[in-house]
Amino acid sequence: MTVDVLRRPALADRRARVAVAVLFFTNGALFANLLPRYPQIKADLGIGNAAYGLAVAAFPAGAVTAGLAAGILVRRFGSARVAVGGTLLTGVGILAAGLADSVVVFAGALFLAGAMDAFTDVAQNAHGLRVQRRYGRSVINSFHAIWSIGAVTGGSMAAAAIALGVARGPHLLLSAVVFAVAACVALRYCLPGPETEAEPAADIGAEDSAPPPSRAPAAGLRTGWVLAALVLIATAGTLVEDAGMSWATLYLSDSLHATAALAASGYVALVGAQFVGRIVGDRLVDRFGQRAVARSGALIAAIGMGLALAVPTVPGTVLGFAAAGFGVATLVPAAMHEADELPGLKPGSGLTLVSWLMRLGFLLSPPVVGLVADATSLRVGLLVVPLAGLLVLLCAGVLRPRRD
Repeated sequence: MTVDVLRRPALADRRARVAVAVLFFTNGALFANLLPRYPQIKADLGIGNAAYGLAVAAFPAGAVTAGLAAGILVRRFGSARVAVGGTLLTGVGILAAGLADSVVVFAGALFLAGAMDAFTDVAQNAHGLRVQRRYGRSVINSFHAIWSIGAVTGGSMAAAAIALGVARGPHLLLSAVVFAVAACVALRYCLPGPETEAEPAADIGAEDSAPPPSRAPAAGLRTGWVLAALVLIATAGTLVEDAGMSWATLYLSDSLHATAALAASGYVALVGAQFVGRIVGDRLVDRFGQRAVARSGALIAAIGMGLALAVPTVPGTVLGFAAAGFGVATLVPAAMHEADELPGLKPGSGLTLVSWLMRLGFLLSPPVVGLVADATSLRVGLLVVPLAGLLVLLCAGVLRPRRD
């Protein structure tokens, strides 16, 4: 075992790690190229905040609808092929959304892009875990950090295109082609062979994994409460991420009258700070425990964004979104890790439930914020960010404290 863990990874394994990193990078960059274009699309389509919120909710709706089919495709075609195929079709959906001439076409294209993104997300994580098993140590967090780099790159590309006056069509076509080529090249260096079969994630509460009868009701009830709290923690993280994706550019441009190029910096600041939080997160968790890190991050997100909304300025709002991104950086990985180790559940069951249910944050947030914005203002709608931080403060007790 020790020799296995400490051995130097083979050349093929190292190449596969780079290939998976490229897939994560392209996945983060593709959609981020569209986000700063949202205010222009909204204005061109002539829709209000509520209609806009419902339209952009089509992306997570597509992901929720298609998510369960991803595992079947991975087993049938292999994780690498599904990840690359999903990347190609995501680019097509994003290009179609950018060129849409009606809200129906816009929402339909986002639905397609969201469904394909769900396939890519599951497949690239599955292949990343294959690489991790070859390495004999954790490398999965580095892939998620690289996703954040891709998102910052994509947002910056879009900001540059806007500043240079490049139309949406040529900009998004170039983005789709560049990242499609990168994904196809990466496929060449992914791991060959079939996927490793895992325990079925659907058999929750089966007899062979249940606690003794005398303790089953109490243990099952406690597991249910803990699982619910973990879902809320993960959902809080997705709510904050969606605020940056769907509303940061719009709030800065429409409410605070920032230039189109400067307005894109809100989302870039959020994902950039999230990347920093993921890079330092492992060391912070090892030193202080996941519970303390989550609570501290929740406070940073709530106070940072709360102050930005209380005293609205362009620089303060950009810093507020950065504080929110840094604060929630470790929430989703923490919730997934804790759920995967819950007693009384088969391996993968808790992780599957948290992964599935947290997508509701992406699905419900845009229309809710949009309705609140139409009834009051977008500034009030963005209170969802500090409220998400307060929710984590209430639920973080289920996370692990520092290990002595």
